[in-house]
Amino acid sequence: MELTTLWFAVIAFLWTGFFVLEGFDFGVGMLAPLVSRGEGERKQALATIGPVWDGNEVWLISAVGAMFAAFPAWYAGLLSTFYLPIVLVLAGLIVRGVGLEWRGKVAHSSDRTWCDLGIGIGSALPAFLWGAVFAALLHDGALAALVGGVFSLSLCLLHGAVFLALKTSGPVRARARRAALAASAVVLPAGIAALSGIPSTTAAGWSADPGPWACALAAMAALAAGTALTWRGREGWAFTATASSIALTGAALFTALWPSPLPGLTVAEAASGPYTLGMLTWIGLIALPFVLGYQGWTYWVFRRRLTAEAS
Repeated sequence: MELTTLWFAVIAFLWTGFFVLEGFDFGVGMLAPLVSRGEGERKQALATIGPVWDGNEVWLISAVGAMFAAFPAWYAGLLSTFYLPIVLVLAGLIVRGVGLEWRGKVAHSSDRTWCDLGIGIGSALPAFLWGAVFAALLHDGALAALVGGVFSLSLCLLHGAVFLALKTSGPVRARARRAALAASAVVLPAGIAALSGIPSTTAAGWSADPGPWACALAAMAALAAGTALTWRGREGWAFTATASSIALTGAALFTALWPSPLPGLTVAEAASGPYTLGMLTWIGLIALPFVLGYQGWTYWVFRRRLTAEAS
C-alpha cells in the first residue's frame, strides 16, 4: 500500500472515531436537561460523559493534525472553504468545555443553568455543522448542507440517548429510551435522504465502485437495527448498532471522497513528500497503540451504570 493511500485511510479512521465517540457526547450534552428532573439526575446524566469527553476530542485534534501533516493542500482547502462553520464548531466546543468544567464548581443554581445552556448549545452546533460541512463537500448547495446537518444532529441525539440508557438507571434511563425512540422518527428519514446521496457523488456505477453504496446501505440497516433494539430495551446492542451506523457513514463518506477529496484536487496532488509521510508513519506506529490502549482502559474503568444522587 502506498503511503498516500495509507494516510488517507488513517485520516478517515481518525475522523470516523471522532464522530463515533463525540457523537454520544454531543447527544448527552443536548439531552441532559430533557431527561433529568432535579440536580441529582442532571449530575447523573452528565457524569456518563464526564471521564471521557475531553479524551474523545483528541480524535479531532489528531484528525486535523494528520491532515495538516500528510495532506496540507487538502487541509488548507477544507478549512478555508468552510472557514465560518469551522470557527463556529470551535466556538461551540470551547463553550461546551467551559460549561462542563465550570458546572461542578459554581454554587448557585442560576449559574448551573447557564452552564447547562452552554453545554447544550456547544453540543448542538458541532453536531449540526460537521454534518453540514461534509455534506456540502460532497454536494455543493444549501439544501445538501441542511440535510447533512439534520442527519448528523439527529443521529447524535439518537446515539447519545442510547448511551444514556445504557449508562444510567432509574427514571433517567426510562426517559433516555423514550428520547431515543423520538429521535429515531427524525433520524430514519433524514438518514435515507443523506445516505442515499453519498454514493451518487462517485462517477462510477455500482459495479465499478460498490464501496460507497455498500457502506451507505449497511449504515441504513444498522440505523434501523439500533431503533428496533432500543424499542426492545437492548441498550448494549442498540449502542453497538448506532455506533456502527456512524462508522459505516464515515466509511461511505471517505470512500466517496477517494481519490479526490476536494474538487480539482487529488490525494496524490494534496500529499506531502515521501520523507514526511515516512516519518509520520513511524510516529503513528509508536503513538497510536498507546492512545487506543489508554482510551480502551478508560472506558473499561468507567463501564458501570450510574445512579442519581439525592437532590
